Amino acid sequence: MPGAAQKRIFTAALATETNTFAPIVIDRRGFEGSLYALPGQHPATPTLCTAPIPVGRRICAERGWTLIEGTAAWADPAGLVSRGAYESLRDEILGQLRAALPVDGVVLGLHGAMVAQGYLDPEGDFLSRVREIVGPDILVCAEIDPHSHLTAARVAAADFFVAFKEFPHTDFVDRAEDLWRIAVDTLEGRVHPVMSVFDCRMIDVFPTSRQPMRGFVDRMMEIERTDPKVLSLSAIHGFMAGDVPEMGTKMIAVTDGDPGHGAALAARLGRELFANRGRHMMPQIDETEAVARAMAASAHPVVIADMWDNPGGGTAGDATVVLKELISCGATGVAIGTIWDPVAVQLCFVAGEGAEMPLRFGGKSAPLTGEPCDALVRIVALSETAEMKFGESVVPFGPAARIALLTSEGAETGIEVILNTIRAQSYDPSLFLALGIDPVTQRILVIKSTNHFYAAFAPIAAEILYCSAGKPYPNDPATNPYRLVRKDIWPRMADPFGEES
Repeated sequence: MPGAAQKRIFTAALATETNTFAPIVIDRRGFEGSLYALPGQHPATPTLCTAPIPVGRRICAERGWTLIEGTAAWADPAGLVSRGAYESLRDEILGQLRAALPVDGVVLGLHGAMVAQGYLDPEGDFLSRVREIVGPDILVCAEIDPHSHLTAARVAAADFFVAFKEFPHTDFVDRAEDLWRIAVDTLEGRVHPVMSVFDCRMIDVFPTSRQPMRGFVDRMMEIERTDPKVLSLSAIHGFMAGDVPEMGTKMIAVTDGDPGHGAALAARLGRELFANRGRHMMPQIDETEAVARAMAASAHPVVIADMWDNPGGGTAGDATVVLKELISCGATGVAIGTIWDPVAVQLCFVAGEGAEMPLRFGGKSAPLTGEPCDALVRIVALSETAEMKFGESVVPFGPAARIALLTSEGAETGIEVILNTIRAQSYDPSLFLALGIDPVTQRILVIKSTNHFYAAFAPIAAEILYCSAGKPYPNDPATNPYRLVRKDIWPRMADPFGEES
């Protein structure tokens, strides 16, 4: 085995978020289009679920440790991962781990809401195989997304998890730092992490940009700072678009060798989340009210978040409901970013910048997303490699085309749309700048994101309107057509703890 001072750590990442209701299957090309980096080839810039790799490079270099990098693979959220894609990526990383033995620790980047064909719990399967390879005494830990499924198999296989605290996930690098801090302290014998989990018996949406979740996260961080027994606290929000048996909200407390303290703390905080059930979600309005309010506003830009057509939640991002309402109402000064339509983008590239042409786009992926839009358009700009920022990372969404909608006589309507090829939610105003649109000069910006947009768009927005338009996403856990999700969680059951008189 490696000496006490010189440590050997294996790191890799395998991540995506699966909307089991979405019709878009992810194969290996889905990972290759978003992020697929062979060992040692992960970019220096951290990416959402792969941040443990670049953070680990720095920390291991500082300590003189050996970091053995495996593959890093991330696919933008969609439907089921194909069996072949999951098994081949899993086995690729497991083979790299076997070749790296002996190791002192395994530090992983996962998402936690992956579902693959034939695998309801891919991360549980993956972690169990990692544990089988390294044995019971080697440290295994991972950073995960809070929109995940914390299954019993995962908890049994890992020593501890650290989840992002913020939604929007602006803290993925900070939490990777926490993950490595605990791993280093464990390997150097200063702490002995024990993970305690409380089942909150609920499913909800928990934006940390508003109360009560803002205060809850602040309290978690204060406890971490002031309680010497606590190494980390994580609220697992759950992912309501994942129809799997163990879907739901959980609370994790990682303590220094004190499972009783951790269990009591996780229960107290989990009960607090449950007590606030139904109060976390941002207020929503329909497309009619959203467009009317945006057009009547005196300060600009007004941001309309088409919150449920969110590629970050596995939808296609091609819904046209809000666009059709804007056209119907004669709105002007509008920029929409984005509508996913690879075929329309290809047609625009063939025609070239400056061309005018009839184009059908959007509304193709699923029911309840609106009808395709038929319009005479002018191709204003094209980009082979459009990308936007998300915190410290870069998110590709191109090839992409910027089109201006025209009247039948060829006059500008005042509505422009960015069509994209790589599905990605609207993280940052740089998505508009990538195609030459200055977002602050627009009257109305339409974006597709539930809440990840907030940190970057709030500073430029005169007003933000959360719009629930159509139903491209299963956004009501009380009525979603689940087949596998347990029935004893709120709001599927009014009183899952059986305490109401």
